Amino acid sequence: MDYEESYPAVCREVGLTCEACISHTAGEIARCSKGLQGKMLGQMFLQLYPNPACSRMHAQFAQAYRDASPRPVRSETTMRRGIGIAAVA
Repeated sequence: MDYEESYPAVCREVGLTCEACISHTAGEIARCSKGLQGKMLGQMFLQLYPNPACSRMHAQFAQAYRDASPRPVRSETTMRRGIGIAAVA
């Protein structure tokens, strides 16, 4: 059997689900490549998962990446500006 043609069967044989693979990889990418969005995130997925059998997991990869990405912390100055603007408006 040609391994290129047997995805995701090969993954299942070793106990790896598509969801677990995508989730873990997206988390690792979020730690080392911060701020990927839109087309860049899609391109990263295609580079990591070139096999057509994996393509159905694109949206899950993007969501897992966003979930694993650190949330920007608003600074105290930014919060004060927001309050000032809200008070004026």
